[in-house]
Amino acid sequence: MIKKKTGVLLSGGGSNLQALIDACTQPEYPAEIAVVISNTESAYGLNRAREHDIPAHIISHKDYATRPAFDDAMQDMLERHNVEIICLAGFMRLLTPEFVARWRDRLLNIHPSLLPAFKGVHAHAEVLASGVRFSGCTVHFVRPEMDAGPIILQAAVPVLPGDTQETLAARVLEQEHLCYPLALRWLAEGNLAVKEEKVTVKNGRFLSGGMINPA
Repeated sequence: MIKKKTGVLLSGGGSNLQALIDACTQPEYPAEIAVVISNTESAYGLNRAREHDIPAHIISHKDYATRPAFDDAMQDMLERHNVEIICLAGFMRLLTPEFVARWRDRLLNIHPSLLPAFKGVHAHAEVLASGVRFSGCTVHFVRPEMDAGPIILQAAVPVLPGDTQETLAARVLEQEHLCYPLALRWLAEGNLAVKEEKVTVKNGRFLSGGMINPA
């Protein structure tokens, strides 16, 4: 099997990176992580990559005068490792429209809410303040706007009485770790099609359970 070379961009702990690494250890999994890039040298995700002998690089946005220059540096590193798919895993920088266009429908993100609701970095706080009964996570193709793009996969979790941001985040994160490897599998297998900014899943291996859609 020829596996799709995948690059992961992150800024922090990298628990979703770990979920992808674990998936990639399966012989039949159709992707492999070729490189991990962080814009912060303290990101624990870099350690996760190195523990699995995955090339890990720091490209600090502070070293570049403009966003395009920073994105160009990342592009050069991705090309050096022959990357075909990018996964954003807690990457806390907005990408330029030019970078996003270059990777159109090959650039994935995971967000801890049921998009298009509760975009941005304070999703869990806004969920709790709103009084909604369900939250969850979304894997989507990236577009230039923040947390926008065709939705591939979502999973819902209940918002429980007494929840804090931390307890809700932990419940959502469990679903993120299931959904992200599945979405990457579908893309690497060629089972995703985008038409009129909506995603169709063809021949996908679905997770069981009514709280995950598709299911």
